Amino acid sequence: MNQRSNHFDDKGNAHMVDVSEKATTVRVATASADVIMKGETAKTIQAAKISKGDVLGIARIAGIQAAKSTAQLIPLCHAIPIEAVSVRFAWTANDADSNRATLNCIVEVRTSAKTGVEMEAMTAASIACLTVYDMIKSADRTAVITNLRLIQKSGGKSGDFQSS
Repeated sequence: MNQRSNHFDDKGNAHMVDVSEKATTVRVATASADVIMKGETAKTIQAAKISKGDVLGIARIAGIQAAKSTAQLIPLCHAIPIEAVSVRFAWTANDADSNRATLNCIVEVRTSAKTGVEMEAMTAASIACLTVYDMIKSADRTAVITNLRLIQKSGGKSGDFQSS
């Protein structure tokens, strides 16, 4: 695959893509990431007994805030109007012998704009997981953030994408 990135001009200089001529369409992106932690830590979160407070509630707010701040964090991202952000968490089963638990964070971001929200969804998922880590690190420094990925996107010229 020898596709030239549209983040570079003809001379190879990085630049922000000009989206002024693109059509405004509804765009949706869903991203996901996981926090793998001790089973005991997961039980403490589920029982709302983490000393720093409501882990998932604070991580949800951090994810929403991150989606809205993506253009400040990633240099060539456009500042776009974020119209909706959903941050959900789900516990997934791990090998019972490993005494580990996985918290999956799923983020959906929606907008009506000239460019997509994939980076906003991925930024939100990563920051939500980092917030979980920050809130549990005193109890579990072995926690690992992994598997950040785009699950799906729709809208725009390039059409729909669904991960396999």
